Amino acid sequence: MLKTESAIGNLVNPLELKQQSTETVVLSSRQLNWNGILVEQYLYSPSRDEVKSPALSDHRLILPLGPPAPLIQERDDRLHESIPQRGDSIFVPAGYPGSWRCPTKDINHPKKQQLHIWLKPELIKQVAEGSDIDVDRLDLVNCFGRQDSQLHHLAMMLLAELQSNSIMGQLYVESLTQVLVIHLLRHYSTFTQPITSENRSLNHTRLHQAIDYIHAHLDRDLSLAEIAGAINITPTYFATLFKRATGLSPHQYVIQQRVERAKSLLSKTDLAIADIAL
Repeated sequence: MLKTESAIGNLVNPLELKQQSTETVVLSSRQLNWNGILVEQYLYSPSRDEVKSPALSDHRLILPLGPPAPLIQERDDRLHESIPQRGDSIFVPAGYPGSWRCPTKDINHPKKQQLHIWLKPELIKQVAEGSDIDVDRLDLVNCFGRQDSQLHHLAMMLLAELQSNSIMGQLYVESLTQVLVIHLLRHYSTFTQPITSENRSLNHTRLHQAIDYIHAHLDRDLSLAEIAGAINITPTYFATLFKRATGLSPHQYVIQQRVERAKSLLSKTDLAIADIAL
């Protein structure tokens, strides 16, 4: 069963986690306040010494960004050995302590890069419930060194958004996060049935309410939860059903409408280009 907020009260929050002396945070989304997700890029020196990791309150994805390097994970008194390389993923569910060490030190590449993605259990629960998954029968499972090109692609899109200082906005990040969580539910959990939204669709009234809300707030950093809440539907269902109804994801539609609004302002007003861009 997925851990709920009440079940993780004694666990360590990633925001409070002290990084090891060998780790340097290169980039972090901590100041961007992304909903339910934290993305951080690390630079670290491999060590033969054991590095203990406490039981954490959030699920953690680890993705290597540089050359392959041997790595040993100890969890539940079992050793897992691999040589993670770009495209591989390591997934550690919330609530499980462990330890890490590198059996050898690569003198040619003393510094390594990793991308860590932290996901809150309540976000996983929300997406699972929005996809008609029985969370009482669902467990996320530990995975060590799995090649996963789709997950790597999603992670690189989040990293690119972090590097650009979230230029696409909250709605884009939330859309990527929804896709990432659904991928984890499909491939890193005990759930075996296809995740579908059955034959549901947005009715004419709700679709136009959502579109009207978007148009009324084009100058704001809209979020998926905000738009979905305006028509009383879960973010997961809204993202899926909106694309089915319009052929565009919510963030693509918002970008399209902002471009159209800008074109109209350019042709019909004397506003400066800088003001229109804002």
